[in-house]
Amino acid sequence: MSTPTLEKHSDALDAAESGASHLITVTLRIRRFNSEVSDEANWIDYQLDIDPKERVLDALHKVKWEIDGTLTFRRSCAHGICGSDAMRINGRNRLACKTLIKDINPEKPITVEPIKGLTVLKDLVVDMDPFFQAYRDVMPFLITKGNEPTRERLQSPEDRERFDDTTKCILCAACTSSCPVFWNDGQYFGPAAIVNAHRFIFDSRDEGGEQRLEILNDKDGVWRCRTTFNCTDACPRGIEVTKAIQEVKRALITRRF
Repeated sequence: MSTPTLEKHSDALDAAESGASHLITVTLRIRRFNSEVSDEANWIDYQLDIDPKERVLDALHKVKWEIDGTLTFRRSCAHGICGSDAMRINGRNRLACKTLIKDINPEKPITVEPIKGLTVLKDLVVDMDPFFQAYRDVMPFLITKGNEPTRERLQSPEDRERFDDTTKCILCAACTSSCPVFWNDGQYFGPAAIVNAHRFIFDSRDEGGEQRLEILNDKDGVWRCRTTFNCTDACPRGIEVTKAIQEVKRALITRRF
């Protein structure tokens, strides 16, 4: 009975060694900030062995769970749906759960820092209140008049397609925090709020388009956009953000939507 046991043990060791052979050593350079310790942020390097097919989020978990439990960051679904783990990775806004180690040159230190334009609370966590306030201000819900309907509000596939792209927003703030206008003036509504206004302005069932256009016609509204395309490049869902902003501008000029 001992021989099979030894064979199984040997197989397990071989499997472990085989798995370890796929690992590479990477340096995760994380911008740390804790107001209770210092008023200044500082960069700290962490070396770890990881499969290059793993994600940056997995590397952050490894640091927090095995190296430094004080590291603070947001994450939830880990599948690119909740949008909570947006951060700057190698100088670009990305979702940590969708960014593979092998795709960001692991031979050099991988820099991870909080998204820009929002107050850093601790490490990679920023204050999202201004972002969500702008979202709420554009009234991101269906507005209708009259009595409550007794049947579903029908819509043709063509009408639905008109705003299909902007329904994909997951409110990760990657687009807004990549915008140089937003960096310089946090009063600007930002791309994400305009995208979510677009989603309802061009919905054939909605009757609040004029209200939203007036809101975005403000000095901190849609006209602040400088068409740099940073927002489109940063969107992890592939939304044509700049195009949506231009369509809202056009609707403001023509009042046709």
